[in-house]
Amino acid sequence: MSAPPTSSPEIRRNLQPPQRSIAIWGPLLAVTLLALLVTIIGWRHIMVHHELERSSKSEAQTFVDVVHVARDDKLHELILPGSIQAFIEAKLYARTNGYIKAWHTDIGTKVKQGQLLAEIEAPDVDAQLRQATASLAQARASLEIARLTFTRQKTLQQKSVTSQQELDQSRTNLEAQEAAVKAGEANLQNLQVQQNFQKITAPFTGTVTNRYVDIGALVSAGSSATGTTLFALQQIDPLRIYVYVPQADARSIQEGMKARVLVQELPGQNFEGAVVRTAGAIDPTSRTLLTEVDVRNPDGKLYAGMYGQVKFALKSEFPLILLPANAFTFHTAGPQVAVVTKENLIHWQDVKVGRDFGANLELTAGLEENATVVINPADDLREGTAVHVNPGKPR
Repeated sequence: MSAPPTSSPEIRRNLQPPQRSIAIWGPLLAVTLLALLVTIIGWRHIMVHHELERSSKSEAQTFVDVVHVARDDKLHELILPGSIQAFIEAKLYARTNGYIKAWHTDIGTKVKQGQLLAEIEAPDVDAQLRQATASLAQARASLEIARLTFTRQKTLQQKSVTSQQELDQSRTNLEAQEAAVKAGEANLQNLQVQQNFQKITAPFTGTVTNRYVDIGALVSAGSSATGTTLFALQQIDPLRIYVYVPQADARSIQEGMKARVLVQELPGQNFEGAVVRTAGAIDPTSRTLLTEVDVRNPDGKLYAGMYGQVKFALKSEFPLILLPANAFTFHTAGPQVAVVTKENLIHWQDVKVGRDFGANLELTAGLEENATVVINPADDLREGTAVHVNPGKPR
C-alpha cells in the first residue's frame, strides 16, 4: 500500500492557533475584568459608607413631638353639686286653740291656693264671739239713746231750759258710748279673725308633703316653738338649686345664663334651668359665690331634696392657658416643661400649675403664648440638647 500523503506547509500553518491574538487580547480582557471588579467593590464600599454615615447622623439627631402654647377661648364645662329644693316650702301651724274637726287633704295631695285643708273646732272662740256680738248690739243701742239725749239737751239748753252742765254731761255720755261701740267692734273683729283661723287653707299652690294631726287631736295656737304643726306644703314647680361657684369662675356667672341639671337616678335626661340670682359677694370662708338656679318641673320628675349636679358652659373673661398633662414633669423643686427655643435647643422652664382638668392642666405662670413645648419629654432630654421637631403637625 502506498503511504498517506503528507500535508502541505500551508495547511499546517492554518491549523496552528493564533498566538499573537491571544497574547494581545488576553491581558486586556483580564485587566478590564479586574477594573470592573475593583469598581464594583469600590462603589459598594462607598454606598456602605454613606449608609453608615446617614445612620450615624440619624441616631445622633433627637426628634420630639411638640405643642404650641395658646389660650383656651372655648366654652368649658363647670359641673357643681347642689341640693334640689322646693321653690316655696312652709309648715302650717294652728292659730287658734281647739280640736281637729276634719282634714280634707293628705300627703301627696296637690292643692290650689286658698283650698281648705282642715277645720278646727274651737268652742271657746265661738262662745266669745256670740257674747261679743250681743255686747256690741247693746252698746250700739246705748249709743243711739245717748245721741237722742244729747240732741234734746242741746235744744233745751238753747232755750235756757237746762243748764250748760247738763249739756256737758250729756256730751260726755255720748262720747263714752261711741268709744264703747268702737271697742266692741274691735273685739268682735278680733274674734271673727280667730274664728277664721278654724279653717286651715293653703297659702300657695303646691303639694302636701306631710300631715301631722288627725281628727280629734287637741291643737294650740302658736309658732314652731309653742304651736301645733298641722301640715307641710311645698311648691315643686319650679324648683330651685343653690350651688357654690368657685372664685375663679365667679365672674363668668351671669343672671339669665342657661344651665343644665343632671340627676344620677334619671340618666340621659337633662333638665334646663337658668341662673336667677347670685349673692353678689364671695364667701370669705369658702371663697365661693352662692348662686341660685331655677329649673322647671311641670311633670314632677324631680323631687325636692334630691341630690343633683348643675352644669354650666362658661366662657372665661380671661381665657386660660392649658397644656396637656403629659407635657409636665414634676420634681421636688416644682413642675417643669421642656421648651424648644428658636435655635431648636431644649430649655427646661419652671412653671406654675393651677387647676387640674384631667387631660389638661391650667398654667398660671411661667410661659408666654406661642411657646413650643415638648410632649412626653424623655428622661435623657438635657438642658441645651439639640432637637428636631417631628414633621407631624404640632398640636
